[in-house]
Amino acid sequence: MTALGELVSTTTHEFNNVLMTIMNYAKMGMRYDDKETRDKAFDKINQASNRAVKITNSVLGMARNRSEHFEQTDLKRIIDETMVLLERELQKYRISVEMDLGENVAEVSAIGNQVQQVLLNLLINARQAMPDGGRLLIKLKNDEVSKSVHLSVRDFGTGMTDETMRKIFEPYYSTKEGPDESGKGGTGLGLAACKNIIEAHGGKIRVESAIGKGTNFTIKLPVEQQKSPVCSARGIAGTMSQMNAGVSAVSQS
Repeated sequence: MTALGELVSTTTHEFNNVLMTIMNYAKMGMRYDDKETRDKAFDKINQASNRAVKITNSVLGMARNRSEHFEQTDLKRIIDETMVLLERELQKYRISVEMDLGENVAEVSAIGNQVQQVLLNLLINARQAMPDGGRLLIKLKNDEVSKSVHLSVRDFGTGMTDETMRKIFEPYYSTKEGPDESGKGGTGLGLAACKNIIEAHGGKIRVESAIGKGTNFTIKLPVEQQKSPVCSARGIAGTMSQMNAGVSAVSQS
């Protein structure tokens, strides 16, 4: 399953949970007459409704990001929208999230939904690297010298060997023997596609890791649009088509 597919599955499950909470507490409020019980029911309904609004706004934000053209893109907004959708999934696996998103971080020239796809892959990989729970650190900062913005996703999980780091961006290379306990992962397509997407944006992606200490992926994206943006956009579209075709082929093999 691709990162986007996992997100759709997680979001649908989470929204169903919110609806069940609203329905159950509505029934409680109708069943009991005492003020204390009804107040509790109304409070829970209000909390669940606010959660539903956040989920809906994040999904709408993803839809807004689906331009096929390079635009000035706020990475902090993309991070916030993505984390709303993955929040409960990370909590389920006992992963605490720390964010250092800096101040006055510049917008980057990007195709928003493709950058979000990269972020999803990195976050899901980080979650899978910490099967027993742990810390996830997301950082965002300006690089004034290179006129770029750095986005890093760091887990404190199993880590990688030097050999794995050398191969990690190769197509079909995977550290996973197959899908994890949730049925996700194992095709080896995600990080290769991430590298192609970021490079098509005129950016770079690098990885640092150590066994037992965790892994840090850093994305570097330019503030200003790079030359030949049309070619880059076509290259990104081709990368995503190849990745989706590869996922289909793997799932059918």
